[in-house]
Amino acid sequence: MQHNPLILAFDTSAAHCAAALLSGDKVIATGFEEMARGQAERLMPLLEQVLAEAGVAWKDLSAIGVGIGPGNFTGIRISVSAARGLALSLGIPAIGVSSLEAQAIDAARPVWSLIDARRDHLYAQYLRPNGDDEAPSLLSAREAAALDGARVGPDALGDPAPAIARIAASRITKAAKAPIPRPAPLYIRTADAAPPRDPAPLILP
Repeated sequence: MQHNPLILAFDTSAAHCAAALLSGDKVIATGFEEMARGQAERLMPLLEQVLAEAGVAWKDLSAIGVGIGPGNFTGIRISVSAARGLALSLGIPAIGVSSLEAQAIDAARPVWSLIDARRDHLYAQYLRPNGDDEAPSLLSAREAAALDGARVGPDALGDPAPAIARIAASRITKAAKAPIPRPAPLYIRTADAAPPRDPAPLILP
């Protein structure tokens, strides 16, 4: 019988598929694979692998932690959809955690958390000790270079799943005071895909 809460966390918001299983305050199993595509097909087998490594079944889980971005649009949707589906089927909460928070989990606050957004831009968020954080934003490299104060990133995250699990665990303990909202994608920039130039086809009655 499990005495510590078991939290399964995962993330596909960047070029990877990552998962971690947290028991109490200890990460007991992890899985991390770098991949530019194919996360939709690989995520569930990786989660099964992590659970099997720890000798844990789906029914033993207490909560799901999921990376909500910012990052790759398709990757974010994959993880958030999976987390919502698992939470619904298992009857447990799903907690969304941003990559910006996960990256700065061990940093002394206040601190700027920065993540490479490509095309000479960075995702940025100013995190304060009291939790009254600024909203995430998209900055040019020049704007980011001019920021005052301590910073972490833009390439310090590595495997985000253990940090996502730890943050999710901390939020569960506060759930009695404030209900946990369903995870939702954190989109800061517009999608790379351009809208179609041709008009939409006419749908006949």
